[in-house]
Amino acid sequence: MRHFAAPITDRKIRFALIGCGRIAQNHFAALKQHSDRAELVSVCDVDPKALEAAARLTGAKPFSSLSTLLADTNADIVILTTPSGLHPEQAIDVAAAGLHVMTEKPMATRWHDGLRMVRACDDANVRLFVVKQNRRNATLQLLKNSVDQGRFGRIYMVNLNVFWTRPQEYYDSAAWRGTWEFDGGAFMNQASHYVDLLDWLIGPIKSLQAYTATLARNIEVEDTGVISVEWRSGALGSMNVTMLTYPKNLEGSITIIGEKGTVRVGGVAVNEIQHWEFSEPHSDDEKVKHASYETTSVYGFGHPLYFDNVIKVLRGEASPETDGREGLKSLETLIATYLSARDGKRVALPLDY
Repeated sequence: MRHFAAPITDRKIRFALIGCGRIAQNHFAALKQHSDRAELVSVCDVDPKALEAAARLTGAKPFSSLSTLLADTNADIVILTTPSGLHPEQAIDVAAAGLHVMTEKPMATRWHDGLRMVRACDDANVRLFVVKQNRRNATLQLLKNSVDQGRFGRIYMVNLNVFWTRPQEYYDSAAWRGTWEFDGGAFMNQASHYVDLLDWLIGPIKSLQAYTATLARNIEVEDTGVISVEWRSGALGSMNVTMLTYPKNLEGSITIIGEKGTVRVGGVAVNEIQHWEFSEPHSDDEKVKHASYETTSVYGFGHPLYFDNVIKVLRGEASPETDGREGLKSLETLIATYLSARDGKRVALPLDY
């Protein structure tokens, strides 16, 4: 039995954040919404301009390296919004300092690194949270409920599409983008929240076969790919991903076809319930009319809801929705996808631990 630090109930939870780039802005905004229970006390970035802007925006104390932050911060938990390939060593350093870790997706770009992160946090008796904010969106919560309640009966087929666009300028904006070591490709980076749905919604995967290609972008990794999936339940499905959609993001969708129900959640980022039909009525059916939402961003609105769970966990009021072991599930699917595409063969799960 692991023994975590005592719940923090007599003051605000103190957060530090390392990596003040694009996604960090969502974290700053989410923390602001929870200012009654949480505060950002430290920020860190190797880019002086990004660091100065973050410190000015948040009022948090700036640090130019993780080591200096860890030596001086009074934070309880450190958020990693750095390039994905840096997460493992940074998480291990934070855990060694006795602080909890909250990492953006994907938690790592290599399978063994993800395992090392979980073990390091276990050994230090600190929590590891992996950000999966899309799970908290209203449309997916309704879909998850319908699966858990058995409304589909036996699930026969599942299809996910991520038809987005990322121009060459996006990859050229930072040296780490589009690299195997630090970023991963369309599946691991842009579509990783959709990869997460394969296991979270439908259940354990038995095997998969993948094809990936770099068709138009000058990058190391894939800009397009497809996966065929067989679940242990017997369901079959596929996932189609491209970052080459002309001229802008078109669709982020999931369709589930079952014995007693058919649902399609689409829009640019699973934000519209486009078809919802079951053989038996349920009180959730009324909620469907109000669950769809307009989104200007593929990130959705899940970050504040995700932070709510993290804060409640550290206050002793809830269990983690997405801890390190839960994060490993989507990383395992991603690594299996890349192994299949590389070797041209079907890959069975689980991978060797």
